[in-house]
Order: sequence, then C-alpha cells, then structure tokens
Amino acid sequence: VSLPIAPAEDNRMQLLKSKEDDVGTKPETLNQNPEVSKKMEINSFHGNNAKSLESDEEPSTSVPVEGNQVKHEKSEEDFTSDEPPFKKIKSTTCPEGKPVKNLGGNKVKEEFEMNWDIVQTLSEITNVEPWVCANLIRLFQEENTIPFIARYRKELINNLEADALREVQQTLEELRTVAKKTHTMIQKLKKEGKLSGCLLTALLNCRTLEELDHVSAPYKTGSKGTKAQRAKQLGLEPAALLLLQNPMELNLFSYIRPNTKGLSTIQEVEAGVQHILADIFAKDKDTLDFIRKLCQQRYVCIQSALAKVSSKSGNEKDIDKFQLYHEFSCNIKNIQHHQILAINRGENLKILTVKVNIPDGVKNEFCWWCVNERWRPKQFLKPELMRILRNSVEDAYKRLIYPLLCREFRSKLTSDAEKESVMMFGRNLRQLLLTSPVRGRTLMGVDPGYKHGCKLAIISPTSQILHTDVVYLHSGQGFHEAEKIKRLLLQYNCSTVVIGNGTACRETEAYFADLIMKKYFAPLDVVYCIVSEAGASIYSVSPEASKEMPDLDPNLRSAVSIARRVQDPLAELVKIEPKHIGVGMYQHDVSQTLLKATLDSVVEECVSFVGVDINICSEILLRHIAGLNANRAKNIIEWREKNGPFINREQLKEVKGLGPKSFQQCAGFIRFNQEYIKTFCSSKKTELGSHALLTKAGAQGKKKSKPTPCASQQPNPLDQTCIHPESYNIAMRFLSFIGGNANDIGKSDMQQKVNAVIQKEGLEGTAKRLNTTVHTLQLIIDGLTQPEGFDIRTDFDKPDFKRSIVCFEDLSVGAVLTGKVENATPFGVFVDIGVGKAGLIPVRNITEAKLSKVKKRRSLGLGPGERVEVKVLNVDVPRLRITLDLIRVL
Repeated sequence: VSLPIAPAEDNRMQLLKSKEDDVGTKPETLNQNPEVSKKMEINSFHGNNAKSLESDEEPSTSVPVEGNQVKHEKSEEDFTSDEPPFKKIKSTTCPEGKPVKNLGGNKVKEEFEMNWDIVQTLSEITNVEPWVCANLIRLFQEENTIPFIARYRKELINNLEADALREVQQTLEELRTVAKKTHTMIQKLKKEGKLSGCLLTALLNCRTLEELDHVSAPYKTGSKGTKAQRAKQLGLEPAALLLLQNPMELNLFSYIRPNTKGLSTIQEVEAGVQHILADIFAKDKDTLDFIRKLCQQRYVCIQSALAKVSSKSGNEKDIDKFQLYHEFSCNIKNIQHHQILAINRGENLKILTVKVNIPDGVKNEFCWWCVNERWRPKQFLKPELMRILRNSVEDAYKRLIYPLLCREFRSKLTSDAEKESVMMFGRNLRQLLLTSPVRGRTLMGVDPGYKHGCKLAIISPTSQILHTDVVYLHSGQGFHEAEKIKRLLLQYNCSTVVIGNGTACRETEAYFADLIMKKYFAPLDVVYCIVSEAGASIYSVSPEASKEMPDLDPNLRSAVSIARRVQDPLAELVKIEPKHIGVGMYQHDVSQTLLKATLDSVVEECVSFVGVDINICSEILLRHIAGLNANRAKNIIEWREKNGPFINREQLKEVKGLGPKSFQQCAGFIRFNQEYIKTFCSSKKTELGSHALLTKAGAQGKKKSKPTPCASQQPNPLDQTCIHPESYNIAMRFLSFIGGNANDIGKSDMQQKVNAVIQKEGLEGTAKRLNTTVHTLQLIIDGLTQPEGFDIRTDFDKPDFKRSIVCFEDLSVGAVLTGKVENATPFGVFVDIGVGKAGLIPVRNITEAKLSKVKKRRSLGLGPGERVEVKVLNVDVPRLRITLDLIRVL
C-alpha cells in the first residue's frame, strides 16, 4: 500500500490573528503537489478574493492556504478586489475555528439589488448569525450540496444541522424570487412610463410577494385602475396634496366641472380627493409599519364558521370532519400549524368560511394617530376639510389596509404551516430511512390479499430472490396452505416473516400468530413483524422494478419489496418517490415544489451520511449521493462493468461526466470494502497491470481523455472511512503523530492510541499542532476509530418482531402496551400497538422527562420507527379511536 506522506512544513496552515493584525494579509491555500495543482479547477468567491474553500486537494478548514510558504508581507498586490478577505479564524478567542466578522465580510453582491441587505434579512428571518448566512450564500453559489456542507464545512456554518441549512436555502430562494419579480416589474413600469421615484422606492422596499402585489396591483396591464388613479386622471391630485401641505389655499369648488363625470358636484370632488389621500396613506411605509406593530400588541384572531351553502347541500361525512372548526376562534399568535391547514382545506372545499378579526380598538388608535401625528396638516384645517381627512383615513383602513393585513396574516400563517408540514414530513422520512437494517436473516415477505391471495417472496441475507409463490389463506384453504408455508420456511431455513400493512393485514397476522402459538413451524422459532407497504404497489409496476426483476410478476414484486424494507430500508425506500411513503400531514395541500425539493434533499442527506459501497451498490442508490445524478450514477455503473471494481476514490475521476466539483461533493460519502479490494487485487494483479497499460495507450489517442496514473491502481485504507480526500494529508500526519498505521483503521489498537494522544494533548492542542481545525480533526478521529463496516443506523430502532396478536376488543383503559411510532404530527404521535388501528398520543402527553436521555434528539418529538411503552387512556369503539399516554421510550 503506497501512501505518500507530505512533510508537515509543506502543509502548514496559518491560524490568522485578530482583525488589527490581519489588514492587508492574504489567506493562502495549500497545494500538495505542483503537478496536481495545475489540473485543479479553482474558483473565486463572487466579490471576494478568497480561493474556493472546496478545492479537491485542500484540507477541510475555514481558512484556505495557498502555496507552500506562508507570506507575511502586507502588499496591495495581494488583493484581487477591493473587498477584504473572507472569514478568518481567530486563534485566541475562537478555538473552534469560528470565523471573525471582517469589515464588509458580510456583504454579498446579488444579481438584483434591493433596498434591504440580503444577508441581514436572511439572518432576521431564519435566526442564523449574519456571518453564517454570508458563508452559506457563497457556499450555495459555489454549488455545494447540503450533505457536503453539513459534514465537511462545519466551521463555516457554526455546526448547523442539515434541516437548518435547508431552511436557509429555501428562504434565500424566496428572497431572490421577490427581488427578481420586483426588478421585472420595475422594467415593465419603466417601459410603460408609469414609474415614479416614490413607486420605485416602494417596490425596492418589498420583502414579500404579498407586499409586491399590493404596491404593483394598480399598475398591472388590464387593470381598470383604482379609484385613486381615476381621481388623479380627473386632475384632483393637486387638491389632495394641497389639503395636507397648504390647506388655506385649497378651494374645492374651483374643481367642479358640471359636464364631467366625477367632477359634477362638490360631493364627487370630495370623494375623489378622499380616494387619492386614502391611496397615499395605504402605500406609506411608516403608516403600514405602525399598523403592523399595533396588531402585534393586540388580540388579532382568526375565525372559522360553517358555510351556509355547505350546511344545505354538502356531504355530511365531509362536514363532520370539520366539526371542530364549525365555530372556531383562536389568536393568530397561538394557532397551531395543523389547525391552519385544516381551516384552509375546509375553506377550499367550501365547507367553512374564514375571516381575520382585528379589534375596533386598533382601528380607532390608528385613525387617531394618522390624523394627529403622521398626516397632521401643516396648517389649520376648516371643519369640512378635517372631515375629508378623517374619512380618508377611515376609507384607507377599511378599503385598503384591513384587506392587506388580512391577506398578510393568512399568507404568513399558511406559509409557516406549509413549511412546518414539509419539515415534519422530512423529519419523519429521515427517521424511516434510517431504520436499522436487519442483516444476516433469510426473510419471507408477505403481501396480504383476499381474492387474489397472499403473495410470498423469500429473500436471502444478500437480498437475492430465492422463491416466490401465492397462497390463499382467506378463502377456506388456510389449512392446506399452512403445509406449503411450513415446507418453504424449513427448506430455506427462514424464521422471520414480514407482513405488509395493507388489505387483509389483520387476518394474515392472526393466521401466522395462531400457527406460531401452536408451534406449527417447529423446530423453527418463527417471529413476524408488520411493515408499511406504502408505495410498494406503485414501485412494483415502475420501470425500475421491471429492469430489476424482469421475469417476475408485478404482484410478486411487491412481496419482494416488503421483505427488503426490513433487510435494508434505505436501499429499498429510495426506489419509491418520497411522497408515496405516506408519513406526512396535509401533504396534498402544501406546495408540491417545496415538498419535492425538501424530500429529495432529505433522501440525499440520508444516503450520503450512511454512505454506499461503490462496488456493490445499485444505480438507484448511487444517484442519491451528494454531487451525483442519474447520468453520473449510470456512468459509474458502466465504468464498473467495463473495468472491474474501483480500487480507490481517485479512480472516480476517470468516470465520464465526473468533474472536480462532482468528485469533491461525492468522494467523502463513497466507501470501499478493503478486504474485497485486496482479494481482487491479488487475484487480478497481472490483468490489472496489462489493463493499465492498455488504458494509458488508448488515452493518448483521445484528446480529452483523463490520464490514468499508476498510483490509482493502489488501494487506500482511508477510502473506507468518512474522511474526505482533501484531508488525507492531515490524517496521515495525525497517524504519524500518534504512531499509528493506516492498516489498523477501525481496530481497538487505533482507538487506544488516539485516546492516549487526545488525553495528553487535548483536541484543541492536537488541532493546533497539526495546523487544522477542531471540526476537521474530530472527523478524522471518527473515521480512524469507527470499526470497519460502521453504520450510523445502528443507533436507530429495528422493526418490532412479535409472536402473538392483540385484538381491538381486548383493549381496556389502563392497559400497558408496547408499540412502534407510525407517524408524527404537530398535534401528536400515532403509534401502532398491534390492534390494526393506530392509537394517538396527544402532544401534551409527550414531555421531556419521558423521552430517552441516551438518544440524541433533534427536537422534543418522536419519529417513525421508535419503540415506545404506552398506557391506554380511552377506547372509542364506534369511531375506532384509541387515546394513549406515553410512559417511556424503549
């Protein structure tokens, strides 16, 4: 095994000093090898002189270093732009490597400039520090994936989790959408000659699409214009401005034109002036800010009631579903996300009517403030003009401001509820995907059914299909079919049955439980578990399933899928579109674009963090790795079939379409089984040597072919770890420092050596000695000490295997049962307790004291797959509802 170890002095990292010492210095990047560095594609951050933080050969630190010697000269030529360098580490006060805020460091130049700063606004909305937001904007601009940032750029993002990164990314996209639409509107109005200075300012102040719509609505093409615009066309604008600025000179009678509609009487003139004033008030930023602040301090509630039409002609069953909301009222500050989604659904079905109720006190205070403070005339007003001003303020509130506030409140509540629903779906999906796999068992998958029988599939511990069959358990032939099932279980030494939870699940479960209780399958000790079959039918008729199991009937494919969901949940569930897995809440009512983006991101995160063995994984699993897509995954499989297994990570660069950026994003998540590669290398040494020569000869004939260096044929023990290739040099220096050997990775000997050094030097001291950051060093230590074949899913729950069944009728109040969480929602958790109907633990019964202290939790909640002990609080037999109390998490 040839592993080049670069000398420590060539890989020195400069831990930069505080701001005062840093002015004029240039952070520098590390190049291991001059030849390699020429090939590297190095990009600059937009508007910043720092080199790409993600170049392929760099150590994973927040401070890029360039060249083999660290420069200390303060030179003007060191800067590539007028802006200061990117975030730097403060060695004294920030040992974790938290970047220091430099002058202008948080400035990010956007394509569409607005009156608000995107970094500051993003920070306010997401509650993430501005320097982190600035870093994330740049990292996303560089096309870095969320799994890569979350694992290998921790020091730049203050150790944020993937969920928080997703939220920042989505908010950033929303703000950019507002900015883009605003500039499109500005160009359009400019072209039409409607753009004034005040309107431009109002447009550039907009932070949401609702605000933009409010400001731009009167100017949209096809609009007949507002009352204010029509009054302005009649020439009443000077009169309105005069009323505010110099009312002594105002004579409304001079504007009367008997033959002109809208100006024929003094009442029409007054109405026109009133409409113009109301429009001015409703579009004034200070006025809107005041009323919004006032609403925050008062009791604003959302109310829903049964619609009159639906009570006469609606479907009674649908109306009953919304019984809770027939006479509903709740403060908008306290209303729950699921309540908003329920109210919206009821309104869309025309079963409910919904309104936002702002108290009269708000209106009275607002009107007083407008007349006496904000819009107080500069001179004394005659009583008739004061009446016009008061009417204008009331008209502005009633006709323009109140509807705007209602739209804003509803839109904000709906947007927040949708985001929470999508995030909840994502959390549930992650928990389901990370269910601990059941290795080393032969499994029988059962897809239950009545008329068409129960489909059986027996799969080996390596997921190979051993046998498929159909048995008719519920048509009077159950006794005869039992003999066949017993014969199959004994023939393949299978003692685990996996039953899908669809049609006929309860009857099939009772059938197997009865046979197990009678010890019918002796000498086998058979157990069974119930697994969700959501999406199995859709997958069984998909092109992927046809390609994977071409000779198998689609009905039998679903039984194979059900068995594999227990054997390796992640590998099987990624084949199904996430929204079909069914662990969400109101998933059809939320933005489908947002839902798909979030769920795809969660799948990518799970697959990447678990990692895949490049030489045995499927194409479907591979395409979900960060930095890869369907085409790149296909090219990797084709390369593998043509050239044999991959020996090390460097060989990935030879795959067509896998450039430096893609390699950098995916390399850390791809694993190599060292035993398999060593066996392959020893048996194919001669063929590999000749193949390398042929590849080299063939490469000379092609213009753009990637070179195949000899070193790429050598296995690298670090490739079996989560350590990124950019940190290999630091890892090798750390191994030299502790006196370890790369071949001892994952062994207890390695753990002892690491512990001895860390206890003596400390994590921060060792990181400083190696000129790297604590986050990078921790990742290296994890990679070196985790046992071979380590799987993060071992911390998660396994399926709940059973031998007997409990019926709904057997339940009694006070009974203590164990169950498995099926779905989590904001109002509670649904638990499968084995009676065919999930029970609900209301959210008020889930407290921190009852949750496991051992397991690291992302939130005060339970997720799908977790095993819990519960007590039955209530059984509603007619409605088949069970209310539970959480005792503890198992």
